[in-house]
Amino acid sequence: MSEKTEKEQKKKDAKKGELGGKAEKVINLCLRRGILFPTGEIYGSFAGFFDYGPVGVEMERNLEAAWWNHFVHSREDVVGIDGAIITHPTVWKASGHCDAFNDPLVECRKCKSRFRADQLIEDELKISVDGITLKQLDELIKEHKLVCPKCRSELSSSKVFNLMFKTHIGAVEDDSSLAFLRPETAQLIFVDFKTAQFVSRKQLPFGIAQIGKSFRNEIAPRNFVFRSREFSQMELEFFIHPTKVNNCPFLNKHVLETKINVCTAEMQAKGGMGEVVEMSVKELVEKNIVKTKWHAYWIVESLNWFHSLGIHPENLRIREHLKEELSHYSSETWDVEYNYPWGWKELEGIANRGDFDLKQHAKFSGKDLSYFDAEKGERVTPIVIEPSWGLERTLFTLLLDAFEEKVENGKAKLVLRLHPTIAPVRVGVFPLMKKDGLAEKAREVCESLKKEFACEYDEAGSIGKRYARMDEIGTPYCVTIDYDSLEKNTLTLRERDSAKQVVLPVKALKETLQKLFSGSISFSEAGKPVT
Repeated sequence: MSEKTEKEQKKKDAKKGELGGKAEKVINLCLRRGILFPTGEIYGSFAGFFDYGPVGVEMERNLEAAWWNHFVHSREDVVGIDGAIITHPTVWKASGHCDAFNDPLVECRKCKSRFRADQLIEDELKISVDGITLKQLDELIKEHKLVCPKCRSELSSSKVFNLMFKTHIGAVEDDSSLAFLRPETAQLIFVDFKTAQFVSRKQLPFGIAQIGKSFRNEIAPRNFVFRSREFSQMELEFFIHPTKVNNCPFLNKHVLETKINVCTAEMQAKGGMGEVVEMSVKELVEKNIVKTKWHAYWIVESLNWFHSLGIHPENLRIREHLKEELSHYSSETWDVEYNYPWGWKELEGIANRGDFDLKQHAKFSGKDLSYFDAEKGERVTPIVIEPSWGLERTLFTLLLDAFEEKVENGKAKLVLRLHPTIAPVRVGVFPLMKKDGLAEKAREVCESLKKEFACEYDEAGSIGKRYARMDEIGTPYCVTIDYDSLEKNTLTLRERDSAKQVVLPVKALKETLQKLFSGSISFSEAGKPVT
């Protein structure tokens, strides 16, 4: 191996190490078990596009349902919509996406490969460059003599690259037919604000939620589905009377006493990008670190949802955006960040969008998008707090947080400790053997559970291998039908996380599972322990 080739290989190995051994194993699991994988692989995939397989699509649907249930169905102040992927192009002019939705691009002068300038600098220099100008990016590239990662040649100056995918409507492809695939779901909520408010009869404060596909022509998709070109967003726009942004009835004593891991703008300005300080919500509000009470509430509510799905609190923090990295519409943004193998990065953004969007769309459309305040007899434009999640990024994070590798009898054993709400299969049902009527009895039990739980029947291989397959995809409980099932009408129930087993009557299985999933009993109370 030549010296040049050896250096390049070391760089590739280092880059792989940056992604993290755990992340690589989770990605391998996703590919091997058909959870998520590059689309159209038989033809050679485009980077940044992924398909869900049989296991992954169940996780996707479960995650969507969990989000919708928590933020829409369980509340009286949120309704939903489902907007079109392609809409009038002026929507994106009004929102600022045509002019401001850009990333910095550099191009190799020799091989013509293109890279995102800020990511290139962060990868090479291990520093954060969020919010800095194109001129400052070029100065860093020049100062540190950064070159093309592929051929080691000189890079061009940075320039802006708009991330929206273009398309055309109708039979003629010219400027009059130009349209865009939506880069976010939020704008459909703003343009539908009046209709949604009128038909739902909701009064301020209230929210409009949406789950749907978005498209961004990322220069350099990376870290599996963490940054991709097609993805689903789960977004909520919460509309508040402009004089009542601090009138939040949900900030009770319990919420105010909640402790949160925080990285403020002040900490970052002092060089503490990786630092975390534990603070109460009360401190954040009283010290004006979070500027409005409604913003503080949605931060807590978002964290509570992540905790309810089993994400370890120590792996989460909130980080305040620096002034120079704020989006053009935002007066204040906080990210919920997860401690990924490649560092603290955004899991969810929670922005104060003010009245920017409604006023812009009113201006460009000539339509009145204000709200009539019956109490004061006047029209006002609401302030908006926006919590925004990426579905694939959230799912990938749940997999990372739930992933555990153990060594048993010299062999690696993988367990996904997924919350039952997200697990693609909630109950696995196995016959001990395929003969003597055990398979028929097991299928009978599986059929009796299917109306209430996502079940999977499996009779292939040893019981140990079947347990291992279920552990890998996060199945919380497995049922085994053995000879006692035929003689005594009992079965064995196994818990994923402890690998412990109990015996209970077949007729008690459904009720026992209901109690286990609701948390009303512990596994030790589910039946007679198997020693």
